[in-house]
Amino acid sequence: MDKSFEKYQKRRLRSSYLSVIISIGLVLFLVGLLGIIVLKTNNIAKHFKEQVAITIFLKDNAGKSDIEILQAELAKSDFTKSVVYVSKDDAAKKYSEDIGENFLEFLGENPLKNAIDLSLKSEFVTPEKMAEIEQNLVIRSIVAEVTYDKPLIELLSKNITRLSFWMLLFSALFAVIAVVLINSSIRLSVYSKRFTIKTMQMVGATKSFIRKPFIWQSVKLGIIGAFVAIVGLFAFVLYLNAKIPEIELMGDYKIMGIVSAVIVVLGILITWLSTFFATQRFLNLRTDEIYY
Repeated sequence: MDKSFEKYQKRRLRSSYLSVIISIGLVLFLVGLLGIIVLKTNNIAKHFKEQVAITIFLKDNAGKSDIEILQAELAKSDFTKSVVYVSKDDAAKKYSEDIGENFLEFLGENPLKNAIDLSLKSEFVTPEKMAEIEQNLVIRSIVAEVTYDKPLIELLSKNITRLSFWMLLFSALFAVIAVVLINSSIRLSVYSKRFTIKTMQMVGATKSFIRKPFIWQSVKLGIIGAFVAIVGLFAFVLYLNAKIPEIELMGDYKIMGIVSAVIVVLGILITWLSTFFATQRFLNLRTDEIYY
């Protein structure tokens, strides 16, 4: 009977430890992911900005040499990320594929124009700089029209700064929530051993002596939970990096190292403080109060 009860207690203890590790690991994983996003905000903003392109439509009488000269000049410009020439035949073919039918059969001729798709470096994707680039292009004799999504550029410029602010605010709020959640898990773990704490105190053990094994056990759980979070974080970041390589989440090992170190420190610090105050609470309770 005693052995059966002992096995039952050990299973409960392992289950309690596992739930604490999972709680710590999950919370620290989310904190780490949010930290990486905040630190990589510039890369994310850069990625989305560089998806914006200026389309330069060329006049029908534009000569091949003139087009090549314009392409070469654009390729050498400080603001250029890439330059792609799109003939009107290629444009017609792509448009036909998009709509699922050959529109040239109905029109009899190709109404599209030869064009150059100009992608800009992120620092030049602002309403003012793009308007200046547009003005320099429309005066060219071979250019018929210059178009780009002006409302989108204004929206990006306006919201990126705002997004950074809210991300920092959200990170601070989530950090507080993380502390509360981990603290609750640790308190429940210590609560299950409140009778042991009071028994040790009644036989003359000092408070520091009683606290020490509880704190050390919780710190070990915090370290394990932190490493679980780091492994999960690296796996998730590798997945995101494979899906969206332009963001370069894995490119900066310094940031990944900093986030990993912060996760470990948080795992140790939060579990240490939570266990200290939780054990202190039960040490200060009267014997009749531990039943409630």
